[in-house]
Amino acid sequence: MDSVIGVPRPRTDSPEKVSGATRYAGDDVLPGLLHGWLVLSTEAHATIVSIEKEAALAVPGVVAVLTADDLPVVAEGSGRSNEPLARSEVVFSGQPIALVVAESEAAAEDGAEVVMVEYESLEPVLDLEGAMRPGAPLGRHPGEEDASGMESVHAAVGAGEQELPEEELSGNVLKRSFREEGDLEAAFETSDAVVSGRFETSWIYQSYLEPQTATAWIEPGGVLVVSASTQGAFMSRNELADLFGLPLDKVRVRAAPLGGAFGGKLMLVEPLAAGAALVLGRPVRLLLTRSEDFQASNPAPAAIFELRVGARRSGELTGLDARIVCDRGSTIEWGLEDISSTLVGGPYRWRAFAIRSYGVQTNRVTFGAYRGPGAPPAAFALESLLDELAAQLELDPIEFRLQNAVVEGDVGVSGRAFPVIGARECLERVREHPIWLERDSLPEDEGVGVAVGYWPGGNEPASAACRLDRDGRLTVVTAVADMTGTETTFAAIAAEVLGTTPENVRVVAADTASAPFAGVSGGSKITYTVGRAVERAAEQARERILYVASEELEIAPSDLEIVDGVVRAVGSPDRSLSLEEIAQKALAWGGRYEPIAGQGGVAQPSSAPAAAAHLAHVRVDHETGEVEILRYAVAQDVGRALNPALVEGQMRGGATQAIGWALYEELRYDEHGQLVTGSFLDYAIPTAERVPQIDTLIVEVPAPSGPFGAKGVGEAPVVAGPAAIANAVAAATGIRPRQLPMTAPRVWALLQEASTRTETPPA
Repeated sequence: MDSVIGVPRPRTDSPEKVSGATRYAGDDVLPGLLHGWLVLSTEAHATIVSIEKEAALAVPGVVAVLTADDLPVVAEGSGRSNEPLARSEVVFSGQPIALVVAESEAAAEDGAEVVMVEYESLEPVLDLEGAMRPGAPLGRHPGEEDASGMESVHAAVGAGEQELPEEELSGNVLKRSFREEGDLEAAFETSDAVVSGRFETSWIYQSYLEPQTATAWIEPGGVLVVSASTQGAFMSRNELADLFGLPLDKVRVRAAPLGGAFGGKLMLVEPLAAGAALVLGRPVRLLLTRSEDFQASNPAPAAIFELRVGARRSGELTGLDARIVCDRGSTIEWGLEDISSTLVGGPYRWRAFAIRSYGVQTNRVTFGAYRGPGAPPAAFALESLLDELAAQLELDPIEFRLQNAVVEGDVGVSGRAFPVIGARECLERVREHPIWLERDSLPEDEGVGVAVGYWPGGNEPASAACRLDRDGRLTVVTAVADMTGTETTFAAIAAEVLGTTPENVRVVAADTASAPFAGVSGGSKITYTVGRAVERAAEQARERILYVASEELEIAPSDLEIVDGVVRAVGSPDRSLSLEEIAQKALAWGGRYEPIAGQGGVAQPSSAPAAAAHLAHVRVDHETGEVEILRYAVAQDVGRALNPALVEGQMRGGATQAIGWALYEELRYDEHGQLVTGSFLDYAIPTAERVPQIDTLIVEVPAPSGPFGAKGVGEAPVVAGPAAIANAVAAATGIRPRQLPMTAPRVWALLQEASTRTETPPA
C-alpha cells in the first residue's frame, strides 16, 4: 500500500467540531452542579483589610463565598501556583480575591457583585525599568518563592550561564543571568559596521475562542476529579495534589477538548474549581467571562531588548552585546528571561557575545506562555539590526544571513551545539519566492522584508499505549490535549507502522488515571515526543501481530508483510489473514495467544530545533501611518511533514498571529495599573480582511529522533513574523520601528519625525 505519511488529511475531529457536537469543559453537566463566579481585585497593589460576605450570602441561590482562608491549601509560598485566591495582598488588578458559588450562574454573578472588599492602597510598580532601580517600591511583599515546573514546559534553556557581575538593583529583580564567550570589544573593534538599538514589545493576550473553564467533583473514595480546558493533564494533577496535600491517586484530571489555548491554559481555574469542590462536597464549575479572562489570565509579557551587533565587510558576524529585561508581572515562579537570552542569538554563529537578562516583577497580571514564548521579541530586535548591518555593508539581506546561519554542530549562545536545523534551507526557499525576486520593482510606498527565527524545541519524556481490538482496528491511548490535530497525526503514525489506513486507528485521550504519561501540549514537542512513543507502541503491536500470523500461516515473520490491513506472505498474497481475524484469534476464549497490545516510551534527551524564514510585502500609507500587508510567505523546516494539511494550517495560523504581534495587539494599562483594552472591542486582532493569502513553503530537514523524521511545528511559525514586517516597513519608508505593535499612530509619528529631520537644515 502507499505510505500514509506525507498525505494531506483533514482532522479526525473536524465533523464534530463544525457541527457543534464537541463537548468542551464548559459543557460538563453533573447532578447537583454548582456554579462559580470570581470577585476580582480593583486595585493593582493593595493590602486586603476586609472582605464582607454577608450581602452575597443573602442572595437567593448563593451557597458560599470562599476566600483564601476557606480553601484547603497546604502548599506554602506567595506565587499564584500556591495562592489561587489572594490572601492578604493583591498584586495586580484582576487578581481573584473570592469565589462566589451558587446554584446558578446568575445567582453567583449577583452574589459576586455585592461582595465588598476594603483595601489599603499601596504604590503600584508599573514602569519596567523603574522597578529595577535601587529604592524602587516593591511589587510584592517579600515571600517564599515557589517553583512550579513551568520552565520544563518549554525546555529551551540552561547551559552557558556564568558568574554574575555586581549590580545595584531593587528587590523587584527576581532573577538575572549573564553569559559571555570570546573577546567582545575586540570583536567590535575589528568590525566594519556596528549598529545598536532599543526594542520594546507589549503584553499580548492569546485570544483563544474558549475562555478558561474547569469543572471539579469528588467521586466515591474521595477522588478529586477535574475536567478542564488544560494543556497538561498530568501537570495539573501533580500541582493540584501538591497544592491540596492529596496523594496522586486521589486526583484525576481530564483534559477536555480545547477551544484554543496557545500556551495560556495551565492551572489558572483548576485550583479554584477543585478547592470549591473539596470544601463543599458538590460539583463546581468555573467558566470565566471574556472580561475576566482578559483581566485574570496569563498573557505574554512585555520586554525590552537593547542590542549591539557588528559584522565585517566580508559579511561575517562578529559580536553580539545584549541586555534583556522581561516583565514578569506578578509572577514569581518563573520567567522568560532565560529563554529570551538563548533565542536572542538567533540561528547564527558569533565570534563573541555578552548577554545579560533580568526578570522583573511589576504589578501587572501574571504572565504566561504564548506561542514561541520569548522568541518573537528576540527575533524582532536581532533581525531588525541584521537588516541595518546588511544595508550599511551593502550586502544582500538573505545572502548575509545565509553566510552566518548555523548548521548541525555549530555552538550557539546557549553553549550547546545545534542539532539538525534547517535555517539555511528555509532562507534558500524564500530567496526564490516571487515576493523576494520582485522587491526592487515596487512603488515607493511598498517594501519587502525578510527575517529568520527558530524555536529550540522541547524534549520531555513521553509514553503511549495501543491495542488491537476485535474489529481489527487499533486503539491508541495517550493523555495529550489536542490543540493542533495531534490525534490525526498519531493515527497516521500508527497506521504507517501497522500497514493500515488512519481510518482504522482510533485515538483516545484518556485521563490521568488510565493514560500513560504525557507532558504539557506546548513547546512544539508533542509530535516529536509522544508521536515517537506512539510509533514505538505500534511497532510493538506489529511484532505481536506478525507472531500470531506466523504461527497461523506457518511462515516466518520475516517473510510476512502487512498491506491494507492484511498480513500476507511476501510474494504469495493469497496466504493471508486480516487484522480483524488476527485480533479475534488473540482474543478468543481459551485461545493460545496473548491480546495484542503495545507500549512505547521515549526520553528524547536532545531537542529538534525548527527554523522558519518569513517574507512580508507591505504598503505604508504616509498620511495615516497604516501598514497594509499585501503578500506574505513562510518557509519552515518541519523535519518531515507527516500531514501537510495540518502543517500548512499551523504555518498560516502562526503567521497570522505574528501579524497581530506586529501591527495590532497590545494589552494597555492606565497609570493606576487598570486594564483599558479588556474586550475585543478594544483589543485589536488581525481580521480576515487584513490577512492576505499566506504562501506556505514546507522545508523537510529530518530530525533523527522524531517519528519518521518529524519535528514540532506549532511554535516556530510566529517567531520571525514581526521582524519581517518591521523590515518591510523600513524598506517602504526608510524608518526603523523599534516598538511593537507598529500601530498607525506610532508609524505616523516616526514618519513625521523623519520628515522633520529631513527638512531641518544643518546648523
